[in-house]
Amino acid sequence: MKDTASKSYDYVIIGSGFGGSVSALRLSEKGYKVLVIEKGKWWKPDDFPKTNWNIRKWLWIPSLRFFGFFKMTFLRHVGILSGVGVGGGSLVYANTLPRPKEAFFKTGSWAGLADWQKELEPFYAEAEKMLGATTNPKLFDADNALKQVARQMGHEKEFVPTDVAVFFGEPEKTIPDPFFGGRGPERSGCTHCGACMTGCRHNAKNTLDKNYLWLAIKNGVEVMAEHLVTAVKPLGAADGSEGYTITYKKVSGFFTQNKTVKAKGVILAGGVLGTVRLLLDMKLKGLLDLSGKTGDDIRTNNESLILVHSKQKDKNFSEGVAIGSIFPPDKDSHVEPVRYGSGSGFFKLMGVPMIFGKNGFIRTIKLFGRFIAHPVSSFRIYFSKNFAEESVILLFMQHLDSTLKFKKGWFNLGSRVSTGKAPSSFIPRAKELANRTSEVTDGKPFVMATEVFFGIPTTAHILGGAVIGSSSKTGVIDSRHQVFGYKKLLVCDGSAISANPGVNPSLTITAMTERAMSLIPNKKN
Repeated sequence: MKDTASKSYDYVIIGSGFGGSVSALRLSEKGYKVLVIEKGKWWKPDDFPKTNWNIRKWLWIPSLRFFGFFKMTFLRHVGILSGVGVGGGSLVYANTLPRPKEAFFKTGSWAGLADWQKELEPFYAEAEKMLGATTNPKLFDADNALKQVARQMGHEKEFVPTDVAVFFGEPEKTIPDPFFGGRGPERSGCTHCGACMTGCRHNAKNTLDKNYLWLAIKNGVEVMAEHLVTAVKPLGAADGSEGYTITYKKVSGFFTQNKTVKAKGVILAGGVLGTVRLLLDMKLKGLLDLSGKTGDDIRTNNESLILVHSKQKDKNFSEGVAIGSIFPPDKDSHVEPVRYGSGSGFFKLMGVPMIFGKNGFIRTIKLFGRFIAHPVSSFRIYFSKNFAEESVILLFMQHLDSTLKFKKGWFNLGSRVSTGKAPSSFIPRAKELANRTSEVTDGKPFVMATEVFFGIPTTAHILGGAVIGSSSKTGVIDSRHQVFGYKKLLVCDGSAISANPGVNPSLTITAMTERAMSLIPNKKN
């Protein structure tokens, strides 16, 4: 697109994920002139890599000139998996759209500010409609294995197929838009190939560029990809009532120059890693009145990711949608079987046998002992030619609470424990589920090497850092998502999630943003 320096917008939206895309559409429908700035690339079905071995197309590491759509970030207390690109996390997420349990709406910094479950109900319904949520129609080997585990634990009745953002239709048959009365793009039926998280090459996954963002662009919203916002500063009045200057630069260029654009309002929607980092920078130079809670109340969804590598040659655990089923092993937890498409074996390089222990030294000794005592089962994963077909990844989540605080580090973000215990890789219930799944599939459990050596858990759902509170002493934003102390500056992404949902949060981010946008009045002529 043309240089924006001479342009002015009603709203600039930073990020194009679930918060950014929803904001773009709803603001455009209210008559506002909107620009979306996204640091990642545009992706079409044919652009996605066939497997995650094509790391240059898959991974986002700009310093190495890797401009993919999947990002891994490792901090002191947590490893974070996230998405980058036009459509944000929807490009890499597992399509799964569960609603949280009741406890989510009554805990955390937002507790008591509204009857959140009742307040958000119509917006959950709208989000499900817009994202094309439908019940997964078919279970495959990984789902059936988890169903056996649920039966063993007395929870078979609670085992259910997931609601997912996928167009099933007739496999690979292209039809006119089935969701928006012909206003959306053509779609093709799901093939159940399991490759949802390496980018859907079959035009079946309901990514944001096929619904919210597609419709927003038709309404005149501009999208500027491959640009990173580095500063947001008030124009004139310190509270932003006269608007903001947004500074950005091209990500993919060798010699980039800072450029600016002006807007009356700004929506921060770059995900926790983008929004919180930007706010921490601006708290020192530009948005000096930001709450002292900025960067606080970071949550990991209390997740554990455990890989079970099976010896069952008659099974193919790569078939299905990325997450096709779910069940609660207890009142505080959920577990789902995750899959990658056939041929995607990158994560086997990062896996080691699952080891529990009090500290890294003890775990390392145990690990080497495991390699020596059981070399065949321990090393077999690394020589697997059909890793995705032979593997079930268990995604275990809890809504039990503990929080981190993000702060500015030397090169990136830093982290420290805020309240409760530090997030742990070693959750007894997760271990039990891994062992039960291993028995059912004749497999062995593996985890990320960072968990064993450093005790750092891995999450695909980092949340918080700019949470809702009653005042700037308890949160960064109010119940309308407005940043305390500033006009028309909103946070609408995972940073605003103010309690542990204990399930995949994409639907909740979408619903919360729908509500926030409903509170903004139509533009006056």
